[in-house]
Amino acid sequence: MQIADRLVGPGHPCFIIAEVAQAHDGSLGNAHAYIDAVAGAGASAIKFQTHIAAAESTPHEAFRVKFSRQDATRYDYWERMQFTPEQWVGLAEHAREAGLVFLSTPFSFEAVDLLETLDMPAWKVGSGEINNIPMLRRMARTGRPVLLSSGMSSWEDLDVAVSTVRDTGSEVGLFQCTTSYPCPPEKLGLNVIAQLRERYGCAVGLSDHSATTHAGIGAAALGADMLEVHVVFSHACFGPDTTSSLTPEQLAHLVEGARFMRTALANPVDKAAMADSLTELRVLFGKSVVPRRALPAGHVLADEDLALKKPGTGIPASRFDAVLGRTLRRAVEADALLSEDDLV
Repeated sequence: MQIADRLVGPGHPCFIIAEVAQAHDGSLGNAHAYIDAVAGAGASAIKFQTHIAAAESTPHEAFRVKFSRQDATRYDYWERMQFTPEQWVGLAEHAREAGLVFLSTPFSFEAVDLLETLDMPAWKVGSGEINNIPMLRRMARTGRPVLLSSGMSSWEDLDVAVSTVRDTGSEVGLFQCTTSYPCPPEKLGLNVIAQLRERYGCAVGLSDHSATTHAGIGAAALGADMLEVHVVFSHACFGPDTTSSLTPEQLAHLVEGARFMRTALANPVDKAAMADSLTELRVLFGKSVVPRRALPAGHVLADEDLALKKPGTGIPASRFDAVLGRTLRRAVEADALLSEDDLV
């Protein structure tokens, strides 16, 4: 699968998406600042959420958890999170100038239409929209890859969503995701990543809300092609996702660790060939059989006569037992490296 100029899948670098979501708290300046922070951390892409209050909500929508003192309803909050089309253009241009793939998740047909004008290279669909088949179809008709988070989905839900995208003509990517904020380790479901690959034969990854780097690095070690994490300037910031986010410093650590693991997986080691290449080191660090003290010719070697010391250029330590009971052909000094010529 190709997203902008990045190839995503086995054998390619891990595609790491930093999710800003509403961490900007409605501030365009903060949104631009997040672009610079994410680029500095080395992520592949930055992702926002495009909310158009009148298109996705009503004034009757209540908060699931009342986190905002300034917004009376969820509708008020979505309205405060909105940017104008021109502001979205500026964000997309800034992201691309910073070397990032620009993504944003739509939550309405109007948001899809707005984002399509930005020539976004892929669509990211949140867990709550997996069953929104008309919107999936609308995104897939653009021919761009559709990345689905599976946090609220059954296998049957995913079967329908994947078929909808593919039948409409687009490629699909899937994220294992647990809708728990923050997500504890026992609920991560890292095992599901391989199940998604086997069932659907596509690029797979982890959308993580654990607020740690451990989960993403572990997923990369298991072969995840993609990672998505929330990002926030500080865990002291205001916002609904703060407790399940990474700071820019943590994001940089995740990027480094995930790509380290990806490189390791892409370069399997031939154990026998590696051992052959390290012969000189094995001799340098190996140990040889040596006499503990000076011994005369004709002495029969016993356990208390011998020690094992570096370097490994004499009779190797592995043959210690074979030396016991042998007779010295000639006198030897303490710490001399014994050889077969010394023994009868």
